[in-house]
Amino acid sequence: MGKPRRGYWCECWTEDLRDSTERPALRASFDAYSAPQADRWVAVALRTITPALDPDASDEAWAGLYDGRIETRRALLRSEACTVTITHASTRITWAIRPALFLSLAHRQRIELPECAYDFKPYATD
Repeated sequence: MGKPRRGYWCECWTEDLRDSTERPALRASFDAYSAPQADRWVAVALRTITPALDPDASDEAWAGLYDGRIETRRALLRSEACTVTITHASTRITWAIRPALFLSLAHRQRIELPECAYDFKPYATD
């Protein structure tokens, strides 16, 4: 077994705000080995789903991609946990990032968008 490697554990959760009995659902996870990689994972997911969001959620997403992203990057560079959250209709989507130590036996080889990124359809105003 190799030496533990510092990085960030990233998760994407969704929560149905209409149903208080339903627990949040983990949609995706990602092991990032640098603050920029963790930050980029969230930014790519936000950019991917933005066309499918209602106007308010889209505004939240773009704010997260600009002003909020600076704060996210600062927190990660200080090795602090952080979250990015948007609400689309009755669904709260939260990306959580926290510092982690990875063991070589637990390493994953996949790097791709979270599966929840493909669940969204373009927003229609009808």
